[in-house]
Amino acid sequence: MSALGEVVQKTKEIVRSYRVKPEIREVGELLEVQDGVALVKGLKKALVGEFLLFAGKIPGQVFNLEREQLRCIILGDYTTLRAGDPVFRAEETLKIPVGKELLGRTIDPLGNPLDGGAPLSSHTKRPVFSPAPQIVDRVPVQRPLLTGVKIIDAMIPLGKGQRELLIGDRRTGKTSLALDTIINQKGKNVICIYAGIGQKLSSIVQVVDTLKSFGALSYSVVVATSSEDPPALVYLTPYAACAIGEYFMYQGEDVLVIYDDLTKHANAYRAIALLMRRPPGRESYPGDIFYIHSSLLERSAQLSEDLGGGSMSALPIVETQEGDISAYIPTNIISITDGQIYLESSLFARGFMPAVNIGLSVSRVGGEAQTPIMKSVAKRLRLDLSQYFELEDFVRFSSDLDEMTKKQLEHGKRVLQLLTQPQFSPLPLAREIVCIFSATQGLVDRIPLERIKDWEAQLYAYLVEEKPELLERLEKEESWSRDLEEELRATVTQFTEKFLGV
Repeated sequence: MSALGEVVQKTKEIVRSYRVKPEIREVGELLEVQDGVALVKGLKKALVGEFLLFAGKIPGQVFNLEREQLRCIILGDYTTLRAGDPVFRAEETLKIPVGKELLGRTIDPLGNPLDGGAPLSSHTKRPVFSPAPQIVDRVPVQRPLLTGVKIIDAMIPLGKGQRELLIGDRRTGKTSLALDTIINQKGKNVICIYAGIGQKLSSIVQVVDTLKSFGALSYSVVVATSSEDPPALVYLTPYAACAIGEYFMYQGEDVLVIYDDLTKHANAYRAIALLMRRPPGRESYPGDIFYIHSSLLERSAQLSEDLGGGSMSALPIVETQEGDISAYIPTNIISITDGQIYLESSLFARGFMPAVNIGLSVSRVGGEAQTPIMKSVAKRLRLDLSQYFELEDFVRFSSDLDEMTKKQLEHGKRVLQLLTQPQFSPLPLAREIVCIFSATQGLVDRIPLERIKDWEAQLYAYLVEEKPELLERLEKEESWSRDLEEELRATVTQFTEKFLGV
């Protein structure tokens, strides 16, 4: 056999022994990498959102499909990559470990531990990006999600499966309100997930320490990225938290997810979009920023009994500048959610905590989930507060007030004082009902303003010791009856006379 014949024969043998099919796995080439964005060629069958592996070790994701190349985001340390490195298709979408093993842990959006604990060994994974439940898979929101915050549970109630926006300027108590809600879920069989999106590391540590100190970390998962992480990782954070929550929801559990905050998420997505050379729109955000947030928040739902009856509630947080809720991102998310809780810096400065503006705050579906007793007791509360704020503005221009106006002002001051609540001190539902009933029925109007908080604390202690059966009725009874109202009124009146030494 000639030398050429031998070469042909050996080549045929090599081809026959080649077991890897080209359609199973493609290998591309890294053309360039800059600021966490990579340009890749050779992956002709790759799909948008598909998981990639750069140089066999660094994860990434397809973001843009172009005629001859791909633009991808890199979800790791891209400084070690060089042009010409191989890029492998994993032929699957990006997934994150899920399961009970995550409870009590702090992880990044890829499932890597950030708390110094052991790596996650969970073999159950869920796609980070998945479609929202269909309409036929949902049922109306009808079960209350209690925050333990009097002004919210009374006037802006939340239901399991609802999406309620927390909005306000920086340092007005948005995160504290979200943590109050998590702390209040202790013993209520609700799994809580906190997504810290591009936060300072000190803020994440403070959140974890707070949850641990109140015994809330055992039923919580913290998914966090810092402001020093690349925009791609910050962008993934809320979706990873949502995927973890979806796992529990489809297991029939009730889940609460805090997105803190979507303003930083929008900024990270804008940075990625500009690096991808997508055309900027209003305020330099890309045109699909509305879809980015709606596809996230629409995944919250109350599932039907056929799917296990689980729920996932969402409390996204948005930061405003100088109280401007008409900016692009706030208006987008307001239109997506089922209501908003607006925290006002002027109320915060006055010491009214939580600084909820009742005029701009609303819950569009939570009222359907509110307990009948709380609904009956609190129906006058918004009117009392609105009249007080209106009269307070009026008296600035008038010093001569009639007795009726003075009486309304004094009543409003006491209602406002009763609704003031320190952070990290959520209340059980029965105590909230007692407080709201006493405020709306004028049972505190005789008490000096400076003694209101002392009266409230002593009233709760008195009820726990002397009237535990009354508190139990307020928690469990399904209707607001005449005899229950009379018993509560008599109890509060009797205690107040004792408190005042009458």
